[in-house]
Amino acid sequence: MLQGKTIILGVSGGIAAYKAAAICSKLVQAGADVRVIMTESAVKFIAPLTFQTLSRHDVIVDTFDEKDASVVSHIDLADRADLIIVAPATANIIAKMAHGLADDMLSTTLLATMAPVWIAPAMNVHMYAHPAVRANLDVLAARGVQFIEPGTGQLACGYVGKGRLEEPEHIVAAIIRFFGEKKILEGKKMVITAGGTVERIDPVRYLTNDSSGKMGIALAEVAQSMGADVTLIAGKTSVPVPSGIRVVKVESAQDMLEAVMERFDDSDVIIKAAAVADYRPLERAQQKIKKKSEEMTLTLIKNTDILQTIGQRKTKQFIVGFAAETENVEEHALDKLRRKHCDLIVANDVTQEGAGFGTDTNVVRIYDAAGLVDILPIMSKLGVARELLLRIAERMAKGAESR
Repeated sequence: MLQGKTIILGVSGGIAAYKAAAICSKLVQAGADVRVIMTESAVKFIAPLTFQTLSRHDVIVDTFDEKDASVVSHIDLADRADLIIVAPATANIIAKMAHGLADDMLSTTLLATMAPVWIAPAMNVHMYAHPAVRANLDVLAARGVQFIEPGTGQLACGYVGKGRLEEPEHIVAAIIRFFGEKKILEGKKMVITAGGTVERIDPVRYLTNDSSGKMGIALAEVAQSMGADVTLIAGKTSVPVPSGIRVVKVESAQDMLEAVMERFDDSDVIIKAAAVADYRPLERAQQKIKKKSEEMTLTLIKNTDILQTIGQRKTKQFIVGFAAETENVEEHALDKLRRKHCDLIVANDVTQEGAGFGTDTNVVRIYDAAGLVDILPIMSKLGVARELLLRIAERMAKGAESR
């Protein structure tokens, strides 16, 4: 199941380090090439020889113990990794990751990698609830780090509560699901809109909004990694688009409508994550408007509603809309879903901390025609993208089975 995948298992110094041996063993049994990095504290709890025997590779503890002169070990491991998981992840290694410290082999490798990073925290219940630890976890979530939540039960310290390392079989099952999801959208043609539109008043002035495009770009990135053929239609954005994604740049709402409709018939999924202007100036001046009086009056006319247009015309397409609200989130979201014939609506309260325009995180609720589907806690926009796309793929698969 994990054949050809290189997984780095980071083991930090907690009593739960003994469970990491079972994680290593199960990953190897699933076909993964497992490379283990231990902190010096972890060695106090379990011997490196255990992991060497299970993984059939040398275990690295010392940053400066370079066994192969042809490579720099932490860069070589960081580059070859398909995934890095730190299990157990103590409060100490979590703090190092959050603040970019690199004083041992594990923290140095984590800074150097471009691979997905997961952590499975394990610590005393009060440590896990401490504001400093929670703040560090929030920082990591905003950067796209994925978490395997600790379990609740009897802890080694004698307390009962949340802080136990999740069971090895559950951790390995999550990793297998992650790689299995990689091609879950194989063969699907997907159009995703992102960013804010620009409605020109004159050559130097325009109406727009606060959208950064981060949510739509995250959706495009994750959809492509899941095998979809993605076209990103992007208005004004504040972040770069990852390489390899097909991008169509547009400016106005009319431009975006035309770009979407041009690809509509051939699309399987359309996700409208862009913040499109509802109105545009009736007249656009060809030259810069000069200041002549104390007041200036603009007449605005309504733009064509892109989501409603595609909702009314859909045949086979699975359509997802976004609803950025400031009040009565559920009422407005369900009204929008029904009026615009969406299959799903992703709604958030943009006044809530960690949600909305410009942030690296989001807090959303997902609705279908029957009502609330799911509430996602605060997580990175990449995390929200992954959760949403999994639900889309699942519903499309069920729809195909019923036909």
